[in-house]
Amino acid sequence: MGPLRSKKRRPTFRRLLKTSGMKLENKLKSRQLKQQNVAKKQRKEQKRLRQAMKGAALQMPRPLETYRKRPEDEDEEEEFLESLPSDMMDEEDLKEMTAMAQKASFITRDLGPVHSSKTKNADVVRSYEKIPRKMAKMEEKEVIQLLPIKDKDRVIPRSIERVKQHQEEEEKEEPAEMPEQEEDDGMPPSYMELTPEEREQFRIQTLNIKKQRVASMASAIISDPLNNMKRVKELRGMMMEADPSVAVSVRKMVMVSLMEVFKDIAPTYRIRPLTSAEKNTKVKKETQQLREFEESLVSQYKFYLEDLEQTIKDWKQKKRKRSQVVSFQSYRSLAEVSVRCLCELLLSMPHFNFHNNIIVVLVPLMNDPLKKVSDMCCDAFRKLFQEDRVGRASLATVRVISGLTKSLNYNVRPEMLQTLLSLRIKEVEMKKDLEATVPKAKFMTNKEKKKNLSRMQRKWKKAEEKLEKELLEAEASESKEKKTKLHTETLNIIFLIYFRILKKAQRSVLLPAVLEGLANFAHLINLEFFDDLLNVLQNLIQSGNLTNRESLHCIQTVFTILSGQGDALNIDPLNFYSQLYKILLWLHAGAPNDDIIIVLRCLDAMLTRRRKQVTLQRAMAFFKRLSVLSLHVLPNASVGILAANRATMHSFPKCDFLLDNEIQGSGFYLMELDEPEHCSAQNTALWELHTLQRHFHPVVRRFAGHLSHGAPSDGSAALSMELSRRSPLELFEDYSVKNMTFNPPVASPTSKKKDQFVVGTALLDNRLQKQADSILSDTHMDFTSTCH
Repeated sequence: MGPLRSKKRRPTFRRLLKTSGMKLENKLKSRQLKQQNVAKKQRKEQKRLRQAMKGAALQMPRPLETYRKRPEDEDEEEEFLESLPSDMMDEEDLKEMTAMAQKASFITRDLGPVHSSKTKNADVVRSYEKIPRKMAKMEEKEVIQLLPIKDKDRVIPRSIERVKQHQEEEEKEEPAEMPEQEEDDGMPPSYMELTPEEREQFRIQTLNIKKQRVASMASAIISDPLNNMKRVKELRGMMMEADPSVAVSVRKMVMVSLMEVFKDIAPTYRIRPLTSAEKNTKVKKETQQLREFEESLVSQYKFYLEDLEQTIKDWKQKKRKRSQVVSFQSYRSLAEVSVRCLCELLLSMPHFNFHNNIIVVLVPLMNDPLKKVSDMCCDAFRKLFQEDRVGRASLATVRVISGLTKSLNYNVRPEMLQTLLSLRIKEVEMKKDLEATVPKAKFMTNKEKKKNLSRMQRKWKKAEEKLEKELLEAEASESKEKKTKLHTETLNIIFLIYFRILKKAQRSVLLPAVLEGLANFAHLINLEFFDDLLNVLQNLIQSGNLTNRESLHCIQTVFTILSGQGDALNIDPLNFYSQLYKILLWLHAGAPNDDIIIVLRCLDAMLTRRRKQVTLQRAMAFFKRLSVLSLHVLPNASVGILAANRATMHSFPKCDFLLDNEIQGSGFYLMELDEPEHCSAQNTALWELHTLQRHFHPVVRRFAGHLSHGAPSDGSAALSMELSRRSPLELFEDYSVKNMTFNPPVASPTSKKKDQFVVGTALLDNRLQKQADSILSDTHMDFTSTCH
């Protein structure tokens, strides 16, 4: 048999081609380094053995004839070391050691003979040691902890003993100032010795240092959030500032700074937690870095929200912290800043994590007794409802409001329910949003196709346009269905709140808000609830417990229902016409002028839209009473009412009978009667228009002259295009005097100076002038003499 081949195969030429020269060199270098390290370890072990043997030889000398001479070579030296005996102690030495160990004096380090006197002393010491002893009472010293000194190796703590001078006298003289002294214990003695001006300067300097630190940390985080997320934790730690002089200011500053930081660095999507499979999979370095950043961002954002919530809870519960840093008076201001930060995050980050948690925290604060906090939260939710196009945030908010009102037995502030009026659940707004989201496709006309395309290209173009239309319809239907589903669920909860209050709490403060909400969303109510709702509203109006505004809201709700889906119902709302006709005379310029807005909406639904169901007698009665009402309201309300009368005259042209002095039929006009059908309005005239033509407002004069000529569409008495195209509500808002300004502005007086002043006597007529002249000529008045 031939020689055995080694197991290691030499690398073939192909393998050598695959491996580079650098790899081979690295392998050779690593082998050499391993060999060198092994050799070094062996040399170190041999040196240790030599040193150990040298020390043993010096301590215990042995006769030289028992050992061989020390060899010079290393191989012979190893044999020499192996030949050495393991036990280096002689037998005689062992006997002496055992004998000494048996004596008790060896244990006590006493090598001499044991005497009886020493035993007595030992017994006395032992008995003394057995007696239980007490530590002497040391005087307690008050120590002030100073800032430590950091050395290279350790941290050296420092402290100073407090000097007690005249402490008993101060306690007797000032017993009421103990809490202030306790609060000042944490301050250094140098601060206590400062004057008030110096303290204020010291506080300003400290606050400026804190501001610079917060600003530098915030700018570093915003500039590079991936690598500076640890700074967020440091910045959040400053919310627990311990310096009493600047604690409140620093905490407020840190709250607002962190809010702005999170608004800047938060992504435009929701961060979901990773699954176990995703965590175990290997990803790129950039992806792993992004995951770590998102995880730390979510955790720090969560801790920040918890800190804000805890600040609000401490204020509500009046919970005193152990550290006497922040006083009770400062809790309210800190809580207000926390609420403001949460409201800002609610509006600016509705897509991010923990948005529902913010809603749960802020909704109860809408019912807070402090007006500033409740108004802040209500305004935030109004803006949220207006900006929410899809409806997810609105649905979450409405659910929390429903649960809160039910748990508090409907004892909540009306402002909470009035925020629901800002919800975007109207068909018009939904159509606008749908048209804005769907991209508009441009299709070629037939002329362009024939001109620019061939027959085959036109065929392909037709198929492509058909496919694009189907895709657009599919996308639109999907988004519309999604939005409609959310809006339907939101409306169901809103109507549930309203119907519960109408059923259980009709005399509560929430009734006006409920009636206003029903009037706003009445066109979306299902037909199943119409009969019951109309009966409830009619009973409320007839009870006489409602105010004018609440009654107007009931009437608006009824006619909004009847002008929409309830048009097919056979319901005669004559009673509601009589109620509105009765309420019109109760409105005046001293009452809230906003009631006119509801009146104008009701007139549009009752007379203009339902003109086929309204008799001429009823229309003429309303025309007359509205003209009377326009005399004693503000100018913008007069303009709106006259515009509503113009629409009534266009809907009922025979109302021009009221512009004539002739009587139509028998009877007299009964102004005090509250039934529009039986007041004989055709037997009166619109003398109010003649009075309104001398009104101080130019637009009122213009409308009064236009109506007195029969509201013509052309001619000298016709209105301009700007006035004729505006609705009564638009005219009411345009000419409003809320800002204490007139529209149009009042003309300034002329600046022409008169050449001559009018003499007082020139104002008299001829007869009186002659009498005055004769008296002045006959009598001589002497102002120097005394009068009797």
